[in-house]
Amino acid sequence: MEAGTIVGLLADPVRLKVVAALALGAGTLEEVAEAAALPLKDVALAARRLSRAGLVHREGHVLALHTERFGEAARAAAALAPPAPRLSEDPAQDAVLQTFLRDGRLVSIPTQHSKRRVVLEHLVVVFEPGVRYPEREVNALLAAWHPDVAALRRYLVDEGLLTREAGVYWRSGGYVEV
Repeated sequence: MEAGTIVGLLADPVRLKVVAALALGAGTLEEVAEAAALPLKDVALAARRLSRAGLVHREGHVLALHTERFGEAARAAAALAPPAPRLSEDPAQDAVLQTFLRDGRLVSIPTQHSKRRVVLEHLVVVFEPGVRYPEREVNALLAAWHPDVAALRRYLVDEGLLTREAGVYWRSGGYVEV
């Protein structure tokens, strides 16, 4: 079963409630109706549709959710998904960046120094060499990456990637394209 089919089936609020009740342990039409606060007729219709699609096994009033179908669909969809764009030519650096960046945002600041350095060198490219930035502009640029701008600012300065003097910052390290 395709992930899109599952999503389509679960887009109906009644079917979603039926699946949720089954996932939480309901095992009969009556138990699902009670757990989901739905009329028995609606549960029966949803169970029939879910059964025809292969998500639910139905024998009379007894229902069983085929939870393994969700994982199978997710794995199949992942196999068909295009590969994530490379964030670095270096495979080790790319692995670190893929781990800590999602949709152009830093999901967490690495605690391990070597990984944090890779991430910081990736982030520092938003600062143009030779340009001086007031602290509020530095904060605005870093906020696009992660909400803890103070920590990022401190790490960038500590690593020698940015220099600060009198509340003004400038890029002082990292790779520069020429």
